[in-house]
Amino acid sequence: MKVRALLSFASILAVAACDVAFGPSYRDDTVQIASAAAFDPSRYVGRWYEVARYPNPFQSDCPGAIAEYGLSETPGVLTVTNLCLDASGQEIDRIIGTATDEGLGRLSVRLQGVPVAAPYWVLWVDEGYRTAVVGAPNGRVGWILNRDPEIPPDRLAAAREVLDFNGYDLGQLQRSVTP
Repeated sequence: MKVRALLSFASILAVAACDVAFGPSYRDDTVQIASAAAFDPSRYVGRWYEVARYPNPFQSDCPGAIAEYGLSETPGVLTVTNLCLDASGQEIDRIIGTATDEGLGRLSVRLQGVPVAAPYWVLWVDEGYRTAVVGAPNGRVGWILNRDPEIPPDRLAAAREVLDFNGYDLGQLQRSVTP
């Protein structure tokens, strides 16, 4: 596997799940984090564009990303393909894996070549499953995802409010390159 594949969108999750020192936490850990209790994994299936994220070393060579989720033959498990995009929005690498539904908007993501699974918490998804906010309890990662490369201002504002409610520092959030 290429080294750059580990730089793609969700590979950070596997390392961030470990309790070892790994970059900063962008979340105030005195604030309780809440995942989306009414989350429906089957509605999450499809393509998601990364609109914004918190900086992390594993995405330093990926100015943008796309995540694609699919149904697997195993109940409660989604397939995952993460695409790393260059500054012009072109795919430069990918990594695949699985996401196991643990209930209440909490997935456990396992990617090829990454030795541990990582928590992937869907903190919020709008009613139409068009925009989602994803994070991890340790606050070292966080993303705003959208079904289209461009996100409407009202849903971006709602996504930012969800991050703020969950203790994330909005001043550290960065816009991503979208195709």
